[in-house]
Amino acid sequence: MSDSFSTDPNAQHPQPQAPLIDRPAPVSAASFAPRSTEQLLHDLQVHQLELELQNEELRNTQYALDAERARYFDLYDLAPVGYCTLSEQGLLLEANLTAATLLGLARGALIHQPFSRFVLKADQDIYYLYHKQLLASGQTQSCELRMRTHEGTSFWAHLEATIARNAEGAALHRMVLTDITDRKRLDQTLQERNIELDIARKAAETANHAKSDFLSSMSHELRSPLNSILGFAQLLESGSPAPTVAQKARIDHILHAGWYLLELINEILDLALIEAGKLSYSLEALPLSEILSECQSMSQALAEQSGVQVSIAAFDAPCYVSADRTRLTQLIINLLSNAIKYNRANGTVTVSAQRPASGRVRISVRDTGQGLSEAKLAQLFQPFNRLGQESSGITGTGIGLVVCKRLIEMMGGAIGVESTLGVGSVFWIELNTTAPPGFSAGSAARMPAPALAPSEPVARQRTVLYVEDNEANMELVAQLVAPRTDLRLLRAYDAVQGIALANSESPDVILLDIHLPGMNGLQALRVLQLNPATRQIPVLALSANAMPSDIEKGLAAGFLRYLTKPILNKELMQALDHALELVQPRAND
Repeated sequence: MSDSFSTDPNAQHPQPQAPLIDRPAPVSAASFAPRSTEQLLHDLQVHQLELELQNEELRNTQYALDAERARYFDLYDLAPVGYCTLSEQGLLLEANLTAATLLGLARGALIHQPFSRFVLKADQDIYYLYHKQLLASGQTQSCELRMRTHEGTSFWAHLEATIARNAEGAALHRMVLTDITDRKRLDQTLQERNIELDIARKAAETANHAKSDFLSSMSHELRSPLNSILGFAQLLESGSPAPTVAQKARIDHILHAGWYLLELINEILDLALIEAGKLSYSLEALPLSEILSECQSMSQALAEQSGVQVSIAAFDAPCYVSADRTRLTQLIINLLSNAIKYNRANGTVTVSAQRPASGRVRISVRDTGQGLSEAKLAQLFQPFNRLGQESSGITGTGIGLVVCKRLIEMMGGAIGVESTLGVGSVFWIELNTTAPPGFSAGSAARMPAPALAPSEPVARQRTVLYVEDNEANMELVAQLVAPRTDLRLLRAYDAVQGIALANSESPDVILLDIHLPGMNGLQALRVLQLNPATRQIPVLALSANAMPSDIEKGLAAGFLRYLTKPILNKELMQALDHALELVQPRAND
């Protein structure tokens, strides 16, 4: 930008004029011969033409200069940002129209004004530091600060300046001034929004923790009395003498209601964990035919009781799906159970698989039930909605399909249904297929273990220490163990007493509750592991803390098995026998 001309668009510029040419004094024609006169006239005409061409070039140059000045005015004065020239002392020497508009003064009134007078007092230090660094470094500097107009209106500005020199060598500041008020306002809004979101996130996390604590507590409080109800009912069912027909019917009602309540608790917990994103799962390559066969076996008892035939169509080729084994089994068993329960007498359930698209497989469960209307189809996958089956006498929670939908979507799949009234329904799920897994230690671990050789009978009686603060649970286990003449039960009602008995009596197996007064079961297990006298004793957890995180934490701590209440009496006995087999060599020492 040159300081040698004005940028005022109203300035009058002189029009180009033909230069004055010194003309020779007239010469008398009589002094020249005719030939010489003609030559002279010709030369004068040529010279006149040259002068006219030169004048035309001068006029074109002037026009070009005027055009450049107009372009300069457009680019400089009408730019969307402010341009200012400041002296080394920070005085305004020149400003374009945008800068003048931002500062609220005419350009003429800005001349020799200190730029700092337009900076808010609170941000003066920012401006002085910026000005100092510019002079010291000679490099381009920038900053953001608050400014005010001549009328006192404040705005946010971005300053960027560099050093230049005028004709006398004095330092000049070439500054770009940009109004960033809107951006700052947006930044402030976003910052406030982020703070609000952070507060909301923390509140949600607190609520989730409270919800998890509540669910864990609810599960524990419900499972503890259920353990007694179902445990003693199982004892009555298998007692001697056998119950009468009437007593058996009453016991069946107790067991039926108890297991239904347990199913409801489990499904509510599953749904809550899925919605909270805390349900653990691990995707692996699973053989679909093997999974379906296992699910058919587990559903066979219900099918026989209901008089329903379950069949699985043969696979043309091996098919592996990407899924969590436990969750996929849970999902398919739920679909099979529904197809069996809501079927007609002597009905059928057919399971088949198709490939609707590359990389996907669809497993269809077709029943011969009554089918669903369009209105009922629209209500599927709603929690606690049993579609009018509440009074049918068929047990159900109305949560199973909701859990199925969440589980299949969690594993990257989909679920759907097709139904015809009077004909039946087809519930289907789709999963991603995958390549068969290579042989690995993990696959070897799933291979059936070789049968153990029959062991020699142990002469001495085996000792089981049970640490439990609930008297009803303690009495239940005592009655379970009572028929076993090969077992002796030691009782402890807190962790300290249990650790003392473990040291003095050296039991073969320890049953340990988690929720104990004072020292809890996990802490007690740690003490037992650190003591050389007790570290080899297998410890089984027997707890109403049944959240998946509780089970994972318990197994990671070192429990041989983690059994949840209510317990299946046979399952507890099997776990005890397994633990006793592990310590049998020690018993023979």
